[in-house]
Amino acid sequence: MARILILGGGFGGFYTALHLERVVRRTDHQVTLVSNENYLLYTPLLPEAAAGAIEPRHVVVPLRSVLRRTRVNVAEVQHIDVVDHSVVVRTSAEEEQSLDYDHLVLALGSVPRFDESIPGVREHAVGFKTLAEAIYLRNHVLQQLELAEATSDEKGRRASLTFVFVGGGYAGIEATGELFGLARSALRFYPRLRNEEMRWMVVEAAQTILSDFASEIATYAMRRLAGKGIEVRLMTTLKEARHGAVVLSTGEVVPTRTLVWTTGVTVHPLAAEIPAAKDGHGRLVTTPSLEVPGLPGVWALGDIAAVPDEKSGGQPAPATAQHALQQARLLGRNVAAALAGRPRKAFTFGTRGMLVTLGDRDGAGRLLGIPVRGLFAWWMTRTYHLFQLPTLARKARVAFDWTIALCFPRDIAQLGSLAQSRRDRSPADANQPADQKTSPRLGQ
Repeated sequence: MARILILGGGFGGFYTALHLERVVRRTDHQVTLVSNENYLLYTPLLPEAAAGAIEPRHVVVPLRSVLRRTRVNVAEVQHIDVVDHSVVVRTSAEEEQSLDYDHLVLALGSVPRFDESIPGVREHAVGFKTLAEAIYLRNHVLQQLELAEATSDEKGRRASLTFVFVGGGYAGIEATGELFGLARSALRFYPRLRNEEMRWMVVEAAQTILSDFASEIATYAMRRLAGKGIEVRLMTTLKEARHGAVVLSTGEVVPTRTLVWTTGVTVHPLAAEIPAAKDGHGRLVTTPSLEVPGLPGVWALGDIAAVPDEKSGGQPAPATAQHALQQARLLGRNVAAALAGRPRKAFTFGTRGMLVTLGDRDGAGRLLGIPVRGLFAWWMTRTYHLFQLPTLARKARVAFDWTIALCFPRDIAQLGSLAQSRRDRSPADANQPADQKTSPRLGQ
């Protein structure tokens, strides 16, 4: 009997366990998954959960209810010893345990990284990586509308109605577009507020947003965002975050109570413990079959790994959900092949397409090499995610949420208790895993 230990409950870890259950189900091999949470967060739908188009609980999948033949261990990985073939974890009961393995799958992903060189960013910015952050940010946006409606102070109103997002990548653009749609939809219920009073801004250090997309897609996205009234500041960085304002590299001081940090991730710090070759980003360099060279029985995938894609000429696969899903499927088969003494297969996937939603039933991207945009791109994005979302129950719930959202106005209830509990939490360690990280306080 082989002991297969999977570290990480994100896309890579979850789908590896799911596929391993299928290929080793007639054997006595033991599969164990270690995760910081007892659920998989379907992160591509996080912006819609924040904007109220989807019930937040519907974008998470309970691990235990899906992985019936996998031992789920909710714990935080403390130490990895590839010499002794063991991993030390700290359980939710604050107890340390040592788990032995014959095959180890590293799927720890990446963690958010706030730029500590920017004064005030740790104290005044909030991330957008976890479900708790998404709920908090939704409540915060609605709270700012309430404050702007109630105040007679023009300076305070301007700060409440200004929302600054740092990072023009996939996460930043989708979060901005969806939350902008939420706020604009909610304005009808605030008679003292006007749409032109709101100011939404994306700050991007590069020459374009959506750098992973083709230039024509990025250009279209910028044009559509500008048409909605969202400012895009290219080749601009955040210089300082203050109480009630931010300072840009251009010298402009922007009054705001909302600073969202959607840029800057780094490989999970435990990758540094693995005595293996790494690329310039600190990712573990794997073989095309997802094995870590020099460490028999150790495999890696997802954000923590630089996996060569033979369909792309051996270049490392992008750190996207679609690639993690395909890597997990192959890794499950290759582990089963290794256990049976059969040859492993190489990762050959390429990129079938990249799509981004821009809010308000709008989107852009490429699908099978063909540019798509507008309503069709938005619809195709939702269709893809609906097919990829695990379990029929979750698919049905999300489809129902979407149907309700098409027929009725968005729910603008502010869950104050959740917002308060979020504000009371202390800032997180920059190296804490993304699914465990708490958010710093927003400028009030």
